[in-house]
Amino acid sequence: MKYLSEEMIKNKKVLLRCDFNVPVKDGNICDDSKIKKSLKTINYLLDNNNIVIILSHFGRVKKEEDKKNNSLKIVYEYLKKIIDLDFISDPEDLNLINTSPKKCFLVENTRFSDIPNKKESTNDLNLASYWSSFAQVFVIDAFASLHRLHSSTAAISKYLPTYLGFLVEEEIKNLNDLVFNPKRPFVVIMGGSKVDDKVQLIAKIIKRCDQLILTGGILNTYLKLKGFNIGQSLITTDKEALTNFEKITEEYENKIVYNNCFIVKRNESVIEVKNNEIQDNDIILDNIVDNSSVLLNAKTIFLNGTCGKYEEEDFNKGTKKLLQMLGKCEGNVYAGGGDTAASINKFDSAENFTFISSGGGATLEYVAYQKLPALEYIKENNK
Repeated sequence: MKYLSEEMIKNKKVLLRCDFNVPVKDGNICDDSKIKKSLKTINYLLDNNNIVIILSHFGRVKKEEDKKNNSLKIVYEYLKKIIDLDFISDPEDLNLINTSPKKCFLVENTRFSDIPNKKESTNDLNLASYWSSFAQVFVIDAFASLHRLHSSTAAISKYLPTYLGFLVEEEIKNLNDLVFNPKRPFVVIMGGSKVDDKVQLIAKIIKRCDQLILTGGILNTYLKLKGFNIGQSLITTDKEALTNFEKITEEYENKIVYNNCFIVKRNESVIEVKNNEIQDNDIILDNIVDNSSVLLNAKTIFLNGTCGKYEEEDFNKGTKKLLQMLGKCEGNVYAGGGDTAASINKFDSAENFTFISSGGGATLEYVAYQKLPALEYIKENNK
């Protein structure tokens, strides 16, 4: 595969896949880091007289009504203040694209093409062929989406010469030591809300790391399986996920670490308790991670997820303390994107990390499996 940095692409029509799936609250973008990281590739292509057609997904689109709250128009409004940009409101009608050089277009959410026939998420070749008909080159710069085998991330490579953009190049080169040759002891910290979609990844990662620190909602589920009362706290209810998670944690019990200090909501009060003090109606909303000896002795640390509901002042103590502690570690410290990156930006902790990836699920999958489905597809199909 070729990097965009290795070849001059000029005077072409370029289909560029970015990941603009940014968090939004009250109609405002909460974390624009993904957009900012994409600007290097966008500006490079525009500066070289190319027409740039940007594809991206945004949110989850399972039914027609989901389109209302998952339009890329909010990203368009942000981007048009920075670059000359037009918006294409239908991902399956690109005929409005003109041929003016140095022009940029943002196409509406690719996942709108999943209604009603799931074309995007099934890696539909006809959809990829249609998009490809408007371009001469494909640049994939959506690292955070490379764990998805979709038409816009993978199938397009069957039809167009394909290059990895600057963001993807930066990610791969910075993550390779973590993925393929982590210095030991290698410690992974996993937080976030649920176990459901992470069980198989945990099964892979726990074999590779020396210790696994659990926090957040994942820890809630673990404690429940161990017989602790966790009140009304968020846990995984999927029976298959629970069974698999229990097997994994029992087999690798000696690798699992957690801290026994929680902030809970009890009626109208917010209090700090140990896990044997949790009452039936308590809701765990934060975990105070203080495994300093484990972290300080580590040579490689990978953080994926947060300790609790860090967006709220009452429940951000655990995440803030963990980020501060990581700044004291002498080993290499990496973070997966999503909420992890958003929390790092919120608490101005970027300097505590060797590298902060733009990918959440993608980075986790890359660490677990040492490959990414879309990248493997491109390697196989773009000869």
